[in-house]
Amino acid sequence: MNQTAFVLSLAMLSFVMTVIWGTPLLRILRHFRIGKLIRVDEPGHHNVKMGTPTMGGVLFILPVLLLTGLLNAAVFIGLEVIGRSVLVPLIVFIGYAVLGALDDWEGLRGKRRGEGMRARTKFLAQVFLAVGTAFVLKYLLEVPEMRLPGIKGDIELGLWYIPIAAFIIVSESNAINFTDGLDGLAGLISATAFAAFGGIALMQHQEYLARFCFTVVGAIFGFLWFNVHPAELFMGDTGSLALGATLAVVALMTGQWPLLLVIAVIPLSEALSVVIQVTYFKLTKGKRFFKMAPIHLHFELLGWSETQVVQRFWLIGLLAAMVGIGLALV
Repeated sequence: MNQTAFVLSLAMLSFVMTVIWGTPLLRILRHFRIGKLIRVDEPGHHNVKMGTPTMGGVLFILPVLLLTGLLNAAVFIGLEVIGRSVLVPLIVFIGYAVLGALDDWEGLRGKRRGEGMRARTKFLAQVFLAVGTAFVLKYLLEVPEMRLPGIKGDIELGLWYIPIAAFIIVSESNAINFTDGLDGLAGLISATAFAAFGGIALMQHQEYLARFCFTVVGAIFGFLWFNVHPAELFMGDTGSLALGATLAVVALMTGQWPLLLVIAVIPLSEALSVVIQVTYFKLTKGKRFFKMAPIHLHFELLGWSETQVVQRFWLIGLLAAMVGIGLALV
């Protein structure tokens, strides 16, 4: 079986596994009343989402963990179907999922109900995980430090690689978190970006990384089965932090991380809109640059329906992913 057929088969298997156990997970979450709380400043029609099961990132995390684990275990019977290098993005996937789950739980049942973990505590945990991952990427996996379109060979960054890689991981983790606000939006954008970097990994003969990427894509599609409008399940920080950080690690492993600026243009825009809004609010002592941030809420308040925002943002993300793959070929 050629590599393309194999990675697509993995995506399909991951999708089926995720969809199969989606209904039992929904029953569990509903039984324990693990439901979303709505911010009072969100658009009024979001109130209908109150109580919808959250922490749904577990839905796609467990199939990826199980499938990747089984493929790694296959080495003991003489089959080498996935490389141990993918254990790094897998560990990051789990680590940020645990952090997100703690944040979700604190916001649902903890002392800071409705708010979640303290921002400083959460940020420091993200940085700690990111710095550790950056060291592993540079000194254990010895990944290509940076590749740019039109320039042959790898560009060495030296010690600067550690802070740059850590910044990318933390930034992308929060960017996907900001993107997660409308039914299907974060899932569609993330799946498209993972597919793009999976394709880039294939072109660079990083077959094991490509297999991991498409396993994640299939699992996200399975999650979207329950998350498309009107959503039955939300991923919460459990899913969004994990997806963002892992996407950054995958990009770093290909060396094509500058293409995140293109391929992940929607999460980038979401994060920048929050930075612009907060900065402008402080400088003008109370005025707002956008009607509301992140930017998907701004467009909702302009009159776009939720499905219009999601579909249009996804179209932009899809085109950006195609451009990113094209640039990787230059």
